[in-house]
Amino acid sequence: MKILIGTTNPSKVKRFAEFLRGYDVEFCTLHELGITDEPEEAGNTPEENAVIKARFYGKFFDTVICNDSGLYFEELPLDDSKQPGLKIRTPGGGKRLNDEEMITYYSELIHSLGDKVSAFYLDGIAVYRKGKIYSYMENSEAVKASAFYMISQPSEKRHEGWPLDSLSLNRNTMTYFVDKGNNIYDKTEENIMLGEYRTRLIAFLKKSLGFQKNL
Repeated sequence: MKILIGTTNPSKVKRFAEFLRGYDVEFCTLHELGITDEPEEAGNTPEENAVIKARFYGKFFDTVICNDSGLYFEELPLDDSKQPGLKIRTPGGGKRLNDEEMITYYSELIHSLGDKVSAFYLDGIAVYRKGKIYSYMENSEAVKASAFYMISQPSEKRHEGWPLDSLSLNRNTMTYFVDKGNNIYDKTEENIMLGEYRTRLIAFLKKSLGFQKNL
């Protein structure tokens, strides 16, 4: 099955390739298909924005996966103007930041909040297949259980397309997300929660894409 990943972010392509490892899928990107049009992401949640994108890119391809994320700091009210929310790359509705500009901006924001915050992502996933839309998002309380730290001092290492990994710390090891081996789950409650979320997400992808078993 050929699947369009509705993004220009190479790290998101790798992420979904890992989720669907063992299945007969071939991913293509917007860049490879020469698609430059973008939808207006006017949703109020990551899930709503993912649905908007999946429906839009479904005009170009039969099967599409789209993802949208919101970043939230537990130290700020959800309606605080400094809360990143859905505007991670365009904080405050301003210009779109590149990776290094994001690291600088969030480093300064976290410094203003005491140099360390507890953060969590809300991910919305949508699949367009055969004219139908399927979507998934964890609730915020479940995601808060796997919150991580973000600090004002960035690592020198980088994950292309995921710049904030250079500011983010695993709560158990206090090592940066960009450090080698930091994606290996241990048996702590936090990472059991992350593993369960991953399992639920993969189950959603398999069902919405019509996969019944490993090939």
